[in-house]
Amino acid sequence: MIDVNIRGVLHGIAAGLPIMKEQQAGHMINIASIGAYAVSPTAAVYCATKYAVRAITEGLRQEVGSDIRVTLISPGVTASELADSISDAEARELMKTYRRDALPASAIASAIAYAIGQPTDIDVNELVVRPTAQLA
Repeated sequence: MIDVNIRGVLHGIAAGLPIMKEQQAGHMINIASIGAYAVSPTAAVYCATKYAVRAITEGLRQEVGSDIRVTLISPGVTASELADSISDAEARELMKTYRRDALPASAIASAIAYAIGQPTDIDVNELVVRPTAQLA
């Protein structure tokens, strides 16, 4: 989880930032989760990695200057194949129930498109995107 959720973000930044600096323009989009805002039982390490992505993204925004925009997208419950790959039957059923009102991936794509589509003098720093039925 740490390798993918934290190191993966850092590698992505390392690959894209030099190009953006050279062209003096760009927009870095990082994906976190609502787990970047609150810890839930059994998800402490996951939430810690998402808090890290949130901190990395905010630090990057402050460091890159005004030529490069930086946005953090934090999805709530989103449809994915995760529930199908859980080996524990009870946990798999809980996840299916939890994801009953999940957003389609296209909703997250729309949030990204919104942030990118703003005029270049507007930097949408953070978007939390949740299903309306998700209360926590």
